[in-house]
Amino acid sequence: MTGTQEQSQGQGTEQVGLVSAQPTGRPSQIQTQTQAEGPLAPTPAAERLLQVTHATRYDYDTPVEVAHHSAWLRPRDTDQQRVQHWDLQIDPEPDGAVQQSTDAFGNWRLGFGHSRVHARLTVTSRFRVRLAPPPAIDTADSPPWEEAAQALRYRAGLTQPEAVEFSLPSHFAPRAAVLAAYAQDLFTPGRPLLQAAHALMHKVHTQMHYMPHSTDVATDALQALAQGQGVCQDFAHLMIGALRSLGLAARYVSGYLLTHPPAGQPRLVGADASHAWVAVWCPRHGWVALDPTNDVAAGQDHVTLAWGRDYADVAPLRGVIRGGGTAPPLVGVTVEPVAMAGRPAGAAA
Repeated sequence: MTGTQEQSQGQGTEQVGLVSAQPTGRPSQIQTQTQAEGPLAPTPAAERLLQVTHATRYDYDTPVEVAHHSAWLRPRDTDQQRVQHWDLQIDPEPDGAVQQSTDAFGNWRLGFGHSRVHARLTVTSRFRVRLAPPPAIDTADSPPWEEAAQALRYRAGLTQPEAVEFSLPSHFAPRAAVLAAYAQDLFTPGRPLLQAAHALMHKVHTQMHYMPHSTDVATDALQALAQGQGVCQDFAHLMIGALRSLGLAARYVSGYLLTHPPAGQPRLVGADASHAWVAVWCPRHGWVALDPTNDVAAGQDHVTLAWGRDYADVAPLRGVIRGGGTAPPLVGVTVEPVAMAGRPAGAAA
């Protein structure tokens, strides 16, 4: 069961996939070691350490002659998240070194290719990440939503907030009158932005039916709303499109959910796959992350991989190949708590 969609690779087509599988032979491998620093400075008792494995395997119908791939698989650091270690394994070994750069949104972007004939591709990303609890936010302590929307409008001579680009329409999360109408009853005059955003998250969660394989990578927010069902990326696109249609800024966040939560905590929908949620911009609190699939604010169960305007900006694995047929990828994601000194695995204050 997947939280976001995947697309089979075909001859001369773009492939959008996620990550999952065990490498064989002599895989190419990248490793990084990082240390926690910067804003992340909670007491050790409040931290959570998670191990993530995200693997993708393509068993092609016909041999692939040439392939070029881009991947958004290296997780990024945030105020609440620090990557401790990350490695990427690719089998068969690609031509030359994997190229690493950052995209327009500050995400890690990877590039690799194959010029030798191959019948299978396996890409596996593994990392550990240290998560601090997000700051507590009183949703009433946010400006009226109209004020936030006004701050995003262009005014000559004034510096615009960085969030402006996330208020503009994108392919999967457009601005549309029907999306504005979907949220309008919640965004009443003068209502605090974050109260209304939480109400919208709840509406998407209760009115949309989570149904794996009911949509595909080409489904946008308007189509998801019309169908009334979808997976995590559809929930996210619908919420983002509704917010943008009211003049607000929202971005698409890709990542993972804790697969096996600590005792006594419910297992969230979308675990065992890559996941997606929403971050809404608030002038007073910055970016606030909300998960409409599970009707919760994103917290220490959510591991951030990348963010962009919609899924198209951050598809974990995509490429163009010659050959291959239409075989779908096999994907597996595992997110597990790791014991920290003096505490059982996954424990957090």
